Amino acid sequence: YRKLGFTQIVYTPHYARFECPDGGATFSLTLDPSDYTNGAVIYFEHRNLDEWVVALKEKGIRFDQDPADQKYLWREAVLKDPSGNKIKLYWAGENRVNPPWRVEIND
Repeated sequence: YRKLGFTQIVYTPHYARFECPDGGATFSLTLDPSDYTNGAVIYFEHRNLDEWVVALKEKGIRFDQDPADQKYLWREAVLKDPSGNKIKLYWAGENRVNPPWRVEIND
């Protein structure tokens, strides 16, 4: 992904986060250690996470996990799409782009 022009800002053996070159967007890749047929997790960030989850529940969407603070400084809710793919809705604020463990990799 770095070769495609994305800037890697977080790296662990099971997780990576990249910043897009324009617009301030980021995307993350993670390995899910559970017994799950698809190891990919799709992330969507929203500033008003809790309110968003309430609105989605009112539309009949079921969640596997309600919004909860995580040890990596994000607040996340978890659901699955109709194909069984795990989706995490989250709010990380400044920690999305500038976490305390941000890396600087120069290729």
